[in-house]
Amino acid sequence: MGERIQFLSGSFFDPAVVPTGEEVPSTDVQWLAPVRPRTVLAVGRNYREHAKELGNAVPDAPLLFLKQPGTITGHGADILYPSGFGRIDYEGELVIVIGQAVNWQTPKEAIAGAIFGYTIGNDVTARELQKQDGQWTRAKGFDTFGPLGPVVATAYDYRPFRIETRVNGEIRQQGAFSDMIFDPESIVFYASRFMTLQPGDVIFSGTPEGVGPVQPGDLIEITIQGIGKLSNRVKTRE
Repeated sequence: MGERIQFLSGSFFDPAVVPTGEEVPSTDVQWLAPVRPRTVLAVGRNYREHAKELGNAVPDAPLLFLKQPGTITGHGADILYPSGFGRIDYEGELVIVIGQAVNWQTPKEAIAGAIFGYTIGNDVTARELQKQDGQWTRAKGFDTFGPLGPVVATAYDYRPFRIETRVNGEIRQQGAFSDMIFDPESIVFYASRFMTLQPGDVIFSGTPEGVGPVQPGDLIEITIQGIGKLSNRVKTRE
């Protein structure tokens, strides 16, 4: 994040978009999610150590699931904690942002060019519901359970970098993207065999080991070098 924010003439997915010349200080804005996706996909168990910490087998192919679009919220927004549903966990993740439509006809060599960029996400999870239900719609689907931001980094090579999650300043997760089982290009190609992905759609690419519970009042900060820091406070849902 820079100190000032530039306005654009249209959607940043449009190659012809240009800055308007208007700027505002970053301290004067409320951060929204950088995209409003039609489809929100996520990948489970994409780091071996995370699969082990939950007692799960490592998958042979990307383990895809859907999050409902109402989970999406922005940097600085509250994560609403639903009482009565047991343990609520953070999951810091690199999030893929689609820039061009892809589907079952898209060749594998075109996938990298269809990725617009990357942002940071928190795949907040009601862990006990996840175990109880056997599928993850409720556990992953509460409103505000998908913070994104603060920005989308384009022309970004994620491979040398790491992700770090802190809760109230204490490091809880540290993971290298080189440890992912399935890389972003493979994930997008695999997903596009089943569904069309449109510009603005996102895919949470999985979380490293170190997931854990949060409580109302906790501050979750997820940092990826070259993208920034996604910060959200947990607040009781009323």
